[in-house]
Amino acid sequence: MTATTPPPMPEGLVAVVKKDCPTCVLVAPVLTDLADRAGLTVITQDDPAFPAVADWVVHDHDLALSWHHDIETVPTLLNVKGDDTSSRLEGWSRDQWEAFTGTDALGVDLPDWRPGCGSLSVDPTRTDELAVRFSGSTLTSRRVEIAALEDDWEAMWDRGWSDGLPVVPPTEARVLRMLEGTSRAPDEIVAVVPPDLVECTVEKVAVNAVMAGCKPEYLPVVLTAVEAACTDEFNMHGLLATTMPVGPVLIVNGPIVDEIGMNSGLNLLGQGNRANSTIGRALQLVIRNVGGGKPGGVDRATQGSPAKIGLCFAEDEAGSAWDSFAESRGFDRGASTVTLFPGEGPRLLFDQKSRSAESLTKHFAEMLRTYASPRMVMQFETVVVMSPEHMNRYRDAGWDRARFLDELNAHLMIDGAEIIAGAGGIEEGMPEFVKDMRLPKYPPGGIHVVHGGSHAGLFSAAIGGWVTGEIGSVTVTREIER
Repeated sequence: MTATTPPPMPEGLVAVVKKDCPTCVLVAPVLTDLADRAGLTVITQDDPAFPAVADWVVHDHDLALSWHHDIETVPTLLNVKGDDTSSRLEGWSRDQWEAFTGTDALGVDLPDWRPGCGSLSVDPTRTDELAVRFSGSTLTSRRVEIAALEDDWEAMWDRGWSDGLPVVPPTEARVLRMLEGTSRAPDEIVAVVPPDLVECTVEKVAVNAVMAGCKPEYLPVVLTAVEAACTDEFNMHGLLATTMPVGPVLIVNGPIVDEIGMNSGLNLLGQGNRANSTIGRALQLVIRNVGGGKPGGVDRATQGSPAKIGLCFAEDEAGSAWDSFAESRGFDRGASTVTLFPGEGPRLLFDQKSRSAESLTKHFAEMLRTYASPRMVMQFETVVVMSPEHMNRYRDAGWDRARFLDELNAHLMIDGAEIIAGAGGIEEGMPEFVKDMRLPKYPPGGIHVVHGGSHAGLFSAAIGGWVTGEIGSVTVTREIER
């Protein structure tokens, strides 16, 4: 679609009005008076018979004149000279109108001043449609026509665009509005998306963000998540192909959390918050619809988990006794970041009785030892989502993040004899050569701690990871680009 040629405004004095505006109705006699005495032309937005049926009244039936000439308020009075429409007044002021038109005794029975109303061309219910019609779309995505009798949701499902839940139709107007959430160009390549290794533009990400239900202000987070997911370190292809029930888990830090209204408190890992629910889903739809990563294809999860639909949450930095999760990964506190962790669904860490940091840490270690299998060590990482009430134990004890992790890892050292294959009559386990070793459950740096949740409830959560290192995925944190 190309931009339409701006229609010219009539030369001389021009007033833009609409009948659905009390001030425009108020000054209707003034408009007639100016048409007689000063040669005024009236552009009417809604009613072609307002303020009169006359040759000096022009109906802006498609709002092209108003949109192209940036009419934001009615009435607007202009003095048009060629292509120059910059000389203008908004609203009604007798003194200003008389000076502007060089005509005296205007509306002597009217109030001296009244504000105007919003132009139809800036009505929020019309702006997207008008932008598509007049601005000339820069979108390059293929257009798919939906037949009049087709249901939009069913049509998109039949074409394989959905994760199983209804998706929002990505109309041109919605995609253009989504793109307003970033300063990046629509044709900029964001990443090469696995498994099909397809180049993905900002526009393509915006299309899937619309489908996921995102708001435009979420788009920078989604774009950064797509970049992070498509790095060699994160290994999205491997994460899809594994039979384990894992997918990208998004953890957001920094000022953007409050700016877009993310949930870091009550039910932060659950439903109910639009940003939390849709950002992770948008990433998964990009992987599906652009990269071709669909269940039954490259996605080979034996059972999968709800986390594969999209799991995204924010850290409660303000309520934490420690540095933020992003700071622990080398970023400034003022930076907005998104971290991608290759994880499964959250599991409960239950402790309502520990009143000391030492007791709670030992209990955390017992629970974390069982991830995947109590007999598997140094292969996986984990994210601990520590609740405020549990965090208070460490606040009271004066422990920082480093002290907690040192103590926790010390309690997660395991005797090899307990976990070798065949020990205790269980065939699963580590090879015989580790029998006399003491082994850590998690690799160095393999336990990540994020603070969040309700202030009521002595529960925390753990999100187990996929295989780490060169044969698996490495947790990736990126600063969010607006």
